[in-house]
Amino acid sequence: MKKKVTGNLSWVGYLDWELQKFHGDEFSVDSGSSQNSYLLEEEKTVLFDTVWTPHRDWFLQNLKKEIDLNKIDYIVMNHGEQDHSGTLPSLMEEIPDTPIYCTAQCVKSLEGQYGKKGWNFHVVKTGDTLDIGNGKKLTFIEMKMLHWPDSMATYISGDNVLISMDAFGQHYACEELFNDRADQDKLYFEALKYFANILGPFTRFVTPKIEEIKGMGLPIDYICPAHGVIWRDNTAQILDLYEKWADPDYKEDLVTICYDTMWDGTKKIAHAIAKEIYRQSPTTKVHLYNVAKKDKNDIMTDVWKSKAIAVGSPTCVNTVLTSVDAFLSFLKTLHLPHKKAAAFGCYGWSGESVGIIQKTLKDAGLDVINEEVKSYWNPDEDDFAKIPALVKDLLSDDKEDDMEVTQTPEGRKFVCKICGWVYEEAKGCPEQGIAPGTKWEDLPDTFHCQLCHAPKDQFEEVK
Repeated sequence: MKKKVTGNLSWVGYLDWELQKFHGDEFSVDSGSSQNSYLLEEEKTVLFDTVWTPHRDWFLQNLKKEIDLNKIDYIVMNHGEQDHSGTLPSLMEEIPDTPIYCTAQCVKSLEGQYGKKGWNFHVVKTGDTLDIGNGKKLTFIEMKMLHWPDSMATYISGDNVLISMDAFGQHYACEELFNDRADQDKLYFEALKYFANILGPFTRFVTPKIEEIKGMGLPIDYICPAHGVIWRDNTAQILDLYEKWADPDYKEDLVTICYDTMWDGTKKIAHAIAKEIYRQSPTTKVHLYNVAKKDKNDIMTDVWKSKAIAVGSPTCVNTVLTSVDAFLSFLKTLHLPHKKAAAFGCYGWSGESVGIIQKTLKDAGLDVINEEVKSYWNPDEDDFAKIPALVKDLLSDDKEDDMEVTQTPEGRKFVCKICGWVYEEAKGCPEQGIAPGTKWEDLPDTFHCQLCHAPKDQFEEVK
């Protein structure tokens, strides 16, 4: 079970080769995964995190083969989610008085999930340290909203190891454990898929946190995430990739077309758009997906990379198809960097689908172009003749000419004290029906943090 990482630090986690879904059925897993737990044996012995509940018996049996549980001096819980804390209740039955180091939010998370059991919690915050002997210490670093409010990382001095929790992870089972031993193409894809689909809603926290860590002057030779491989070869590469992917202006020369269709009319438009993109810009890659047939997480990984997207649906009972509605709902949660977007579709009766798509894309923060293709029953020559203008708009970099520009007045900003999300009066909060320009004092009592759902009294004004 135990695999050496470096020095006296070992991996004692679980390789989950058969895992196919994660977060319920929300995240598809194509390459297996791992729940990474780490054991540090210095003058003091520290266990970092545990594994998911279904594997708790296996984990405890194997951990007992490696160490007498009573010799564990400290438990560090970097995050309370069940894939990391699932074995903790069983472990605490064996060593009930062992101190647990975690954030205040993690205490709430663990007690919320498992009940108030009188565990010996020691609450820590960024910069707090713990001496573990042999001239080494742990330094705790809060990682709020990467990807939960309770998340933190732990740095091990001397070994120069950052145990980073979910940040920098992947759903990727790799027996060889380290990034330099992994399939590089698969590793890159799984790292980006994880970033886009799980950390995507929280990218505004990524770059400031990386800059904070760099500013702490901690040399990092190993990055040990909670899932997937350990980064030991050129650890800066994953930090650089995260900063690149989190940049609001990040985009590759790719257009992703997403649609569903009833009687192939919308499908024909989608295919025609793909062909026209190639005609106008042969170097631009085009990826086309029927959202009812292709995995949504794989689609969204491409959407994250894209400089523009086009979304299509026929009108069905005054709205879009349910597959497209679900796709758009998921897209809204990711708070995508600014990208261009277009809408298209067919209709036979009332024809609302294109307008619904355009509004949802705008609400999601995308820059929706004016050009559209809205075909009555089946696309004809007149409909296909609109596609070149739509594609030209979609590919153009001239935002002022090709997109509606909305000017909003300046206003105050209020930050959530729990997760750091900011309400800007100038922007409002369309997801909660709050119009741009709405003053803080005029917000309804039902207003809450868009990320962690904290109530209004958990905000403070940004001075």
